[in-house]
Amino acid sequence: MINYNSENINHAKEMRHNMTPWEGKLWHIYLKKMPIKIYKQRLIDNYIIDFYCPKARLAIELDGSQHRFKDNIEYDLERTKKLNSLDIKVLRISNLDIDKNLEGVIELINREIYERIR
Repeated sequence: MINYNSENINHAKEMRHNMTPWEGKLWHIYLKKMPIKIYKQRLIDNYIIDFYCPKARLAIELDGSQHRFKDNIEYDLERTKKLNSLDIKVLRISNLDIDKNLEGVIELINREIYERIR
């Protein structure tokens, strides 16, 4: 069982109902139709993960331009390190890739999920 910080529940619920345009696009076009369950805005430890596939132990994080700033890069590295320690792989995808190469993003996610559930 993966623990989570219950103080983040309301924020995660709000984020589920107010996804970014890129999250909404990936969710509605692809992720919600997957035969393998994927959750949006899933609580893990002290974090809210954009999308999480428990069967594959895969976190899918969509990154906007704010993730290029030094403080955010360091935070993302610490977050990834913590998730990896829980045997969760973090797949980071830029919003630009969602806009310019959605098919490639879908192929990448498919490959990661199915390789991890073998």
